[in-house]
Amino acid sequence: MTTVEQSAPATPASRWHPRRWFETVRRLPFSFGLIAVVLFLGATTGALWDPLRHRHWFHLVAYGVPAFDAGHWWTLITGMFWAAHPAMYVWFLILVPFSLIRLELRRGSGVAAGYFIFGQLAAVLTSALFLSIFSDLGWEWADNLATTVTVGMMPGLFAALTATINSLPDPWRSRGRMILIYVAAIGVLFLGILPALLNAAAIIIVLAMGTRRRKRAPSIHERRFTTFVTILGLGAIQLILTVVRTHGPFGDTSLLEGSWGHAVINALIILVLANGLRTGRRLAWVLALGLSLINILAGLSFFLIVQTSIPELEEIRAYASSTNVTIADGVLWLIFFIYLLVAHGAFTVPFRRRLPGGGGGNERSVREVLRESGGGTLSWMTTWPGNRHYFSPTGRGFVTYQVHAKTAIALSDPIGPAAERTETARQFIASAEKAGFVPCFFVASEALRTESLPTWRSLQVAEDTIIDLPGLAFTGKRWNSVRTSLNKADREGVTFRLTHLSAEPRKVQQQVRQISEAWLGDKGLPEMGFTLGGVDEALDPSVRLALAYNAEGEIDGFLSWLPVYGENGTVHGWTLDLMRRREGGFGPVMEYLIGRSAQEFSAEGAMIASLSGAPLAHLGQRGGNIIDNLLSGLGEAIEPLYGFRSLHAFKRKFNPRYEPVYLLYRDEGDLARIGLGLGRAFLPDATLPSLVRSLRAPK
Repeated sequence: MTTVEQSAPATPASRWHPRRWFETVRRLPFSFGLIAVVLFLGATTGALWDPLRHRHWFHLVAYGVPAFDAGHWWTLITGMFWAAHPAMYVWFLILVPFSLIRLELRRGSGVAAGYFIFGQLAAVLTSALFLSIFSDLGWEWADNLATTVTVGMMPGLFAALTATINSLPDPWRSRGRMILIYVAAIGVLFLGILPALLNAAAIIIVLAMGTRRRKRAPSIHERRFTTFVTILGLGAIQLILTVVRTHGPFGDTSLLEGSWGHAVINALIILVLANGLRTGRRLAWVLALGLSLINILAGLSFFLIVQTSIPELEEIRAYASSTNVTIADGVLWLIFFIYLLVAHGAFTVPFRRRLPGGGGGNERSVREVLRESGGGTLSWMTTWPGNRHYFSPTGRGFVTYQVHAKTAIALSDPIGPAAERTETARQFIASAEKAGFVPCFFVASEALRTESLPTWRSLQVAEDTIIDLPGLAFTGKRWNSVRTSLNKADREGVTFRLTHLSAEPRKVQQQVRQISEAWLGDKGLPEMGFTLGGVDEALDPSVRLALAYNAEGEIDGFLSWLPVYGENGTVHGWTLDLMRRREGGFGPVMEYLIGRSAQEFSAEGAMIASLSGAPLAHLGQRGGNIIDNLLSGLGEAIEPLYGFRSLHAFKRKFNPRYEPVYLLYRDEGDLARIGLGLGRAFLPDATLPSLVRSLRAPK
């Protein structure tokens, strides 16, 4: 056994060495320079603990329409180095790492400084221009803000934050933009203060700059997710605004003055519709349109009542302040209504969801397509009962999948002509999304990951262990353990036979089933499914069975081998599936069966023997993403029962080459649902009590 030297992990002392601090500061000159200047000025002028407006010189450094009217254009610069209130210094320190520092690390100091300074200046100037235009039209809110001056660097920070979000990959870019838009809208509509208007201006300006390059259209999944989050946010906003004080373009409200009835009814309806929108239900979309229209009309009605001079409406106008939130809500619902119309194509799922094949009458037998086009080492599993098949429109290719927890889990790469596999995969994804399922590929090849779905996320879930059979000879030091097992079997009278279980007499079939059931009974869990077959799958006439008999003629162990087809109906190799041994039988029976099988397959002219990838065996490290931790935890939990990781180590004795296989998924937002789906796929009949009892049983 060889040992691997590893460097000692960094201690807290080494992580926080002064040299590391210096290196960090050197990489972020603009961010740390701004922090130093802002905190220095705040401390020397007392603005850190007392609002700056209490200084007699405040109007000389603050920006706003009055400052520009007075010719104080230098306030565009001086105003960005103070905060108007001590609490804003806390927000400044919270926001800097997520906006300016992150942008400077990703794109350099020049870009970070450019976005901060440009965003700050542009937001102040455009807001001043807006207020100058509308303050003379009798709009009280604009009149008040046009007489206000303030200080603060938050517009520049929001500009940097928006630029950072613009540089993220999808779907995080679109989700971040959605959040920023609602932050801007809520700030203006309900806070209504000058800093909120400035922040909104900075966000809008930089968002507009970031959308000049044409990006791919949001996926169906992304449009559904955006709609789901937005309608929940609208419901939460309406409930919150019934109890807080608001100031906005449509007037002010006092504490606890909002309309409780309106907000609660909206919230209850939203709770009913939200999940339907998330899954793309057409009915939920129609009802959401109706709810949006009701809220828009309510806001419009109150706005007209407040603005009209009809004497009969005087009593209603006396309570106008309680309607201001409804009017502002109507604006948000109008934005949502427009988005619903734009995203209408994402909501096509009928009451009963299904994922039909695209080939219709062109669908052919799964086995026929598989034998004609060939497939990977797990391709024969696509023929197992319980699987569903999505056929391409040509009928010459298909994707095999199962649906668990509203997740369409593709078993492997698409089967069919190589030139059509990428398109078949994309058609399957589109159909799954249209039907309201979360699509993923559980055992995907490197080719599917890099060539067909390069924009998808990936997680390695196993390593396919492949023995190359041409010229196979168990000679040399590296084959010692296998050669020892074969020699020991000869000495103890163990014999080997390669057959088809379906062709064996009933007595042999019963022995095989009894050995398998005894193994499962010791574990206390049902036999796993999905990519793990059982005796029923071994009864397929195309599957071969390797039997080991002891000197008394009893079966000590057996293996089932699945065919791996190449093109034109030729068997390219064999994949190991079921492995069972009799308790108390010949010790190295598995090494013996695999070794003798490999010799037989090599003599027949097969090219490979795949020992398959032990599921959940590769994921031994925690601390990754949700699905990594979830599968790692599942692998740890069932390791004493199924021995996947020890099996993975056992296969090394056969000196295989390794080919990674991956879980492919759209984005991290799908991981929780995929984790539930995989759990159900592997253990469809297991209950939580049975799992707990098995784990607590003596080992």
